[in-house]
Amino acid sequence: MICSRLLTPICTVLLSLWLTIPATVGMAAALPEPLNIVVTIPVLKDFAEQVGGRHVHVTSLLKGYENEHTYSPKPSDLIAVRKAQLLFEVGIGLEVWVSNLVKNAGSPSLTIVTTSKGIGLVQDGHRHDGDPPVGEKPGQGNPHIWMDPENAVTMVRHITEALIHVDPDHAQDYRQNQALYLKRLDQLRTELSERVRRLSDRRFVAHHPAWPYLARRFGFEIVGTIQAQSGSEPSAVHLQNLIALIKKQHIKAVVSEIQLSQRLPELLAKETGARVVVLTTLPGGLPRTETYLDMLRYNVLQLANALEAS
Repeated sequence: MICSRLLTPICTVLLSLWLTIPATVGMAAALPEPLNIVVTIPVLKDFAEQVGGRHVHVTSLLKGYENEHTYSPKPSDLIAVRKAQLLFEVGIGLEVWVSNLVKNAGSPSLTIVTTSKGIGLVQDGHRHDGDPPVGEKPGQGNPHIWMDPENAVTMVRHITEALIHVDPDHAQDYRQNQALYLKRLDQLRTELSERVRRLSDRRFVAHHPAWPYLARRFGFEIVGTIQAQSGSEPSAVHLQNLIALIKKQHIKAVVSEIQLSQRLPELLAKETGARVVVLTTLPGGLPRTETYLDMLRYNVLQLANALEAS
């Protein structure tokens, strides 16, 4: 009697809550799984996550400290590609290893999206032999397009459209995420352009041809390149010519990458007094470069500070 008179309201509430538990669990179970996406390099992972948000699960085949030109796929990469619905690549021959990986994965439902489509390519102008760099065929151009934030805008848009195509139910989320991210990217580009504008000398020697897009966007000048190809060895004559050039023109900085050996940049620095600036072409290659925006900020500010301090 006591329970029926005093606790009936409480019991009614508890019963109501108890009855909703199975329904809630069922709803959670019915939520769609995130899209499985594989990307070739960490730049594309960041872009896909920025646009896709909670609707995507993204796996990057490369880590930030690895070399995109000389990468060799692992068995785990084969499994990741086999499970994926989308694969994002840069293209332009950068990932020469990806076609065999996709073929071996044998996934007929996989959609491959090339994010470089529609981007104007830079032709390298500092080679010292007749061979194009690894990952670049004659007439194709330099593949490091993401180093220019304006090119990054195009890449992000390709990713957004691909996500909308395979998952139209979340199109509004993808478009909103894209707009917010591109706004942040534009703000950073403006900030970095203002920083570089104060420099009186923007010249540097590059380790290998990874920097022409960044140089063009922010007004740096590449006066020479150590290695025309990643992993190649320049001739002694070429190194001596670079040393003479650095001394004659008073070049202050040699830009290298964490993904490459520092032996040759350090040799030039020792012979000329120029400063080696180690940057990264991929997010996560160095501390404080975990995202594309972090990497872009780090690279431009480190180079600007080195040129200014020297």
